Amino acid sequence: MIKQLLLVGIGGGIGSMLRFFVSTVIGKLSPGVFPLATLLVNLSGCFLIGIFAGIFTQPPYSDNSIRFLLISGFCGGYTTFSTFASENMVLIENQQIFMAIGYTLLSVVLGVALVWAGMWASQVAYSR
Repeated sequence: MIKQLLLVGIGGGIGSMLRFFVSTVIGKLSPGVFPLATLLVNLSGCFLIGIFAGIFTQPPYSDNSIRFLLISGFCGGYTTFSTFASENMVLIENQQIFMAIGYTLLSVVLGVALVWAGMWASQVAYSR
């Protein structure tokens, strides 16, 4: 368990630094209102987690602890959206289409609503 935690932590740190770097570079190259940097990070993270998930389901790599470094750590630090998309893919592969749709709708709608609620709560607390 300690080894896996260390691998996830190392991968997560590297993924977070790369996300910051890519977001900064894209933001400077394409300034504007549309969050292009985040979109590109999320989409590239989805592609990467797909590659890694495909590799680590095949022998001899299926029992490799490097998956903790690359999938949970790196991809998790780079973008949690990739994990969300991967989980939806598993639901779809298991013919759980309505569950995948529900998970997507709940995640997006409730996620945006909770960001709003958190901002509102912090503004209320700060104004007192």
